[in-house]
Amino acid sequence: MSEATACCRFCGAPLDFTFVDLGMSPLCESYLRADQLNRMEPFYPLHVYVCKECFLVQLEQYVSPEEIFVEYAYFSSYADSWLARAYTAAMIDRFGLGKDSQVVEVASNDGYLLQYFVEQQVPALGIEPAANVAKVAIEKGVPTRVEFFGVACAQQLVKEGIHADLIAGNNVLAQVPDLNDFVAGLQVLLAPKGVVTLEFPHLMRLMEGNQFDTIYHEHFSYFSFLTAEKIFAAHGMTLFDVEELTTHGGSLRIFARHAGDASKPVGERVVEMRNREIAAGFTDMSAYLAFAEQVKETKRKLLEFLIGARRAGKKIVGYGAPGKGNTLLNYCGIRTDFLDFTVDRNPYKQGMYLPGTHIPILHPDALRAARPDYVFILPWNFKEEIMKQLSDIGEWGGQFVVPIPEVIVYPVAPQP
Repeated sequence: MSEATACCRFCGAPLDFTFVDLGMSPLCESYLRADQLNRMEPFYPLHVYVCKECFLVQLEQYVSPEEIFVEYAYFSSYADSWLARAYTAAMIDRFGLGKDSQVVEVASNDGYLLQYFVEQQVPALGIEPAANVAKVAIEKGVPTRVEFFGVACAQQLVKEGIHADLIAGNNVLAQVPDLNDFVAGLQVLLAPKGVVTLEFPHLMRLMEGNQFDTIYHEHFSYFSFLTAEKIFAAHGMTLFDVEELTTHGGSLRIFARHAGDASKPVGERVVEMRNREIAAGFTDMSAYLAFAEQVKETKRKLLEFLIGARRAGKKIVGYGAPGKGNTLLNYCGIRTDFLDFTVDRNPYKQGMYLPGTHIPILHPDALRAARPDYVFILPWNFKEEIMKQLSDIGEWGGQFVVPIPEVIVYPVAPQP
């Protein structure tokens, strides 16, 4: 229990209960150039609360979305597993989308999803606040507007005659500080028989998998299905289907429609998900309050491993520079005393330094040149893909280390 300092961004109730306190941390995507390393770096509390009324898990807002997203370092197309041909085909087939339809994606990033609708000659429009990544989408032929989505944006689109048959949003709901404005905007823009699909990390999986590193300032909220259902219902929409995905350690894709659209009945997966969350205690505050101690113990075990490896003279190099990695490294106090450097495929990050810890980010070739004893995988949700790509580290006896849900060392067989 802690003294209330804020109110729930959905229902307005005082935030009296701590979910987990990860200390002070910089913005997880605020990578630094070499000439910035000696300047003051802002850190903000990474203190997560849970609302006693609606059970929305959330951070206080310390910085505006404009400060976070106007120049953004995350480009979706560098994540091979997320290229979304399968989603496009499924939506076109299930909802009969064609050349007379309108697809809108909110937080469309570099057009990695909408490019496949364009390819299938389905009219598509992206809404993306980060000008640097929107520019990439436009260059690949995906019409994109540089702005934040909400009621005002939706009303302007409707005024221009745009009504969406499908609104897609992947990993955006968590990044919205004004939830009510955002969801109300979806309702305004949605055609009478239209469908909204949103993907977000599932709070149940975050807690089961001890995925505390997926908490960072850029993600303001963390959702159970039950809480998402309440939020959409408050804005005249019904969740009629839900799918479980493997992305981000376990995500949900929810399907919403206007409350009055009887053509899409609520399916069995919705009922099953509701019942599963209720059985897991997601309507009981005690289930949320047990998480913090679990996180502290994970930190202790990880530091024990790293200290032991370094004392034994082992070289440790990171793989990846994801937002989640920065939460983990800053919370645990892991800097270049433990990780010599990390590598990343994204050229936007190469030559930069991780926020807070100032660990250098190099090209992947540097990893093989260094021949480390351990490769510390920061984007653990891609561990199978990464271990396959780097299987040749077995040539010099290298091993992989994955920190979540707990420290696991994966030996690599030497290459024949």
